[in-house]
Amino acid sequence: MSSKPRMEDKLREKIIAQPDVILEDQDLMRALIAANERAMGGNIVDLRGIAMERLEARLDRLEDTHRSVIAAAYENLAGTNQVHRAILRMLDPLEFEVFLRDLGGDVAQILRVDSVKLVLESAQSDEAAAVARLGDVLSIAEPGFIEAYLTEGRGGPVRQVTLRQLHEGDIAVYGADAEFVRSEACLHLDFGEGRLPGMLVLGAEDPHQFTPQQGTDLLAFFTGVFERAMRRWLS
Repeated sequence: MSSKPRMEDKLREKIIAQPDVILEDQDLMRALIAANERAMGGNIVDLRGIAMERLEARLDRLEDTHRSVIAAAYENLAGTNQVHRAILRMLDPLEFEVFLRDLGGDVAQILRVDSVKLVLESAQSDEAAAVARLGDVLSIAEPGFIEAYLTEGRGGPVRQVTLRQLHEGDIAVYGADAEFVRSEACLHLDFGEGRLPGMLVLGAEDPHQFTPQQGTDLLAFFTGVFERAMRRWLS
């Protein structure tokens, strides 16, 4: 007489009627595989069980990748919408003073940055200081200041978008906000032939908001639109 417990008829009928329920339950399948291995003994290598473990591990990796891809897609979409909203708000003002005020207000809030600063180079800037502040957002700098700032004095090519982490912001650029800035996005502005460059700086308290490893496509697009908006005010 067998000492193995007999499965109840009702449970057996339910399993036969709906076998997919067991196949789709990972915990049940693992339990069945473990029971099968115990029944075969420790000296028998179950190649099928090993293959299933490898398939499960591969499936887990694929699911993780799938979730990462979806999360990145949503993040990119959110970033695109964010930049588009900031551009539309930036194009609303009909006066330069309002334009500057919105940069430090609504545009900064939409982009979720803690500080927005616009630096323009001018040959007529105050010789006593490298940068002269004209309000909360706008500063006038001597020629060459922007290139030196973007390259950190090392020279070389100037990128359109520079992302970096900081120990502390530059007081010449950020003024009173400097001590709180831990990362920044620097947008180099080209206003056309015969004009000195400008720079729009987005500063953040979060040291991980802007890092060199991040993509710059959206900010490059924002830079292009900003350049065109500024040419309207400079003309």
